[in-house]
Amino acid sequence: MAPERIATSTILIVDDNPTNLELLLKSFDQIGFKVLVARDGPGALKRLQYTKPDLILLDIMMPGMNGIEVCRQLKTNKTTQDIPIIFMSALDDVSNKIKGFEAGAVDYITKPFQQEEVVARITTHLTLRLLQRHLQTQNEELTRLNKELAERNQELDAFAHTVAHDLKNPVGMIINFAELIAGEVKLPEDTQRQLGLISRAARKMNNIVNELLLMAGMRRTEVEQYPLNMARIVGEAQQRLSYIIEERKAELILPADWPIAIGHAPWVEEVWVNYLSNGLKYGGRPPRLHLGAAADSDGMVRFWVRDNGLGLSPEQQTLLFAEFTRLSQIKTEGHGLGLSIARRIVEKLGGQVGVESEGIPGRGCTFFFTLPQALEAVNSR
Repeated sequence: MAPERIATSTILIVDDNPTNLELLLKSFDQIGFKVLVARDGPGALKRLQYTKPDLILLDIMMPGMNGIEVCRQLKTNKTTQDIPIIFMSALDDVSNKIKGFEAGAVDYITKPFQQEEVVARITTHLTLRLLQRHLQTQNEELTRLNKELAERNQELDAFAHTVAHDLKNPVGMIINFAELIAGEVKLPEDTQRQLGLISRAARKMNNIVNELLLMAGMRRTEVEQYPLNMARIVGEAQQRLSYIIEERKAELILPADWPIAIGHAPWVEEVWVNYLSNGLKYGGRPPRLHLGAAADSDGMVRFWVRDNGLGLSPEQQTLLFAEFTRLSQIKTEGHGLGLSIARRIVEKLGGQVGVESEGIPGRGCTFFFTLPQALEAVNSR
């Protein structure tokens, strides 16, 4: 708490002894506290209906309503329950201290007062009170921002889903018509080449549409997780990328066996598609991809794709899994969604993603992700 804010705090003194009041008023006047006074319990409760001090000094032994009862009433009132209360009493026995703390007091001062002690205790509790207020304000602001972020994310997901859904059918028609014409009509070589460009562009657009739909639905979707048949999942991913594999004359080296992990097959297939796609696009010429997996000691299975490309600098690695970050500034293929979607999928399934690279041309990158290990391989799919 800033010293100037402590000095301008308001303190309510509740005491029926004029000598005590005079001593406290003199001490507080030197510091600059604004002081309010009440001579008994009912007077304090009435004054607190119209003002809210930063701290209350409350005498225990007063005629009529004692300080313990005043404290209890203040702590049951929402408008006063958070005001720190320090008890004052000539009584120094343990039972009275316990009663005071049970009633809600934060501290206890024994008469006769030591001026330095009183000021030190008050300053401490005023500081704590301001820090609590500051923390509460920050928490409220954080809650508001989180709510606003969640609303914006929902709006973004809804927008992405709507746009992607509206594009899906037209893009599918472009692909089908392009392939139909190429397969049934004899066209000049230049026209065939242009038709191929149309088909590839439409496929790329179709991938973007599918990834937008997946990304839009992932945040609000809970899926069943089960032991995975990773060989079959990787095979499906290879099939989806067969045209790129053939076009680039890529070599894929797969393990003979896969450890069994827990996950959701369609989502994990999407991770493999993105990892393999990046390796095919940004690996060496021709691409050579090593796929592998190993069970870790922490109950996770680590899967990876190692390529033979140029590698990545540490700076590039830190940005890689953020939305709309492309793997390379040299090539313009891709749209920057794939790896961020892979990260979202794996994190939602309880794992992590990452990349390792020495940044040396030819040694490439190793993209990895982890999933929880299955205790048994029953009904893997």
